Amino acid sequence: MVVRRSELTTPGSSMKMMEKAAGSDADEVMLDLEDAVAPSEKVESRAKIVDAIHEFDWEGKVISVRINDLNHPNAHGDLIEVVEGAGEHIDTIMVPKIEREQDVYMVEKLLSGIERDSDIENTVGIEVLIEEVEALQRVDEIAATGERLEGLVLGFGDYSASQGMNLESIGGANDYPGDVWHYHRNRVAVAARVNGIDAIDGPYGNFSDPEGYRMECERSHVLGFVGKWAIHPSQIEIANDVYAPEPDEVEHAQRVVEAMEAGQAEGKGAVQLDGEMIDEASIRKARETIDRAREIGMIEE
Repeated sequence: MVVRRSELTTPGSSMKMMEKAAGSDADEVMLDLEDAVAPSEKVESRAKIVDAIHEFDWEGKVISVRINDLNHPNAHGDLIEVVEGAGEHIDTIMVPKIEREQDVYMVEKLLSGIERDSDIENTVGIEVLIEEVEALQRVDEIAATGERLEGLVLGFGDYSASQGMNLESIGGANDYPGDVWHYHRNRVAVAARVNGIDAIDGPYGNFSDPEGYRMECERSHVLGFVGKWAIHPSQIEIANDVYAPEPDEVEHAQRVVEAMEAGQAEGKGAVQLDGEMIDEASIRKARETIDRAREIGMIEE
């Protein structure tokens, strides 16, 4: 089972930074060919990413490569070169700035052709960035597209520009009453959940504000997001902590399952536990907590 509590973005132009990312505690590392790489370095960074994937130890990590957006002249070359060079070890291709479900189909078809022509046995998955107003408007259709889609990532920076939002910082709070991102997060979370894929929250630009980052993690976690983008290694530990259940929460979930199963064996639809009534909804939530803890390795299979 893939775990994506923390998704660390790393410029594909820097072998040093990619090596550090490989040694980090991030669940997923996104090797970037888009925004983190200068235009003059984009083409040569493809080979660096291929070399980094082969040279460094990525055990236990999801490896993702973000190509340039599909309207960019480098996009097809990005996809072809990195997948031909390291497709056996790449878990997902991150596609930025998609607008409609046809964009996902196009990447899927291209991946199928590259894998076939290069005798790549690994099936490379797809993650997409929801960072255009067109994408949010069609997020339900996008989330249901194809067989390779594994996750939706909410991209705050480009999305705020797409909608013309006036924000103080990327992914941060301002004086808007409530959470300015609540609607966007909820739509992405629901679309992902319906289709059995992951919802990943976008970046928090001020990496010198750990409490602000934690607050945004907690806000998205409440809505069902399973992880958050990290733009700096200092954010990894926070995301890994917030998107994992607490040990006492896991212990309580196990007790809920035991109590409900015992009650059901006696023909009861609801039982008492610690002075509270628990029912089928309680056991459903408890089993989800246990499954999540098992995925993360908090409890054994």
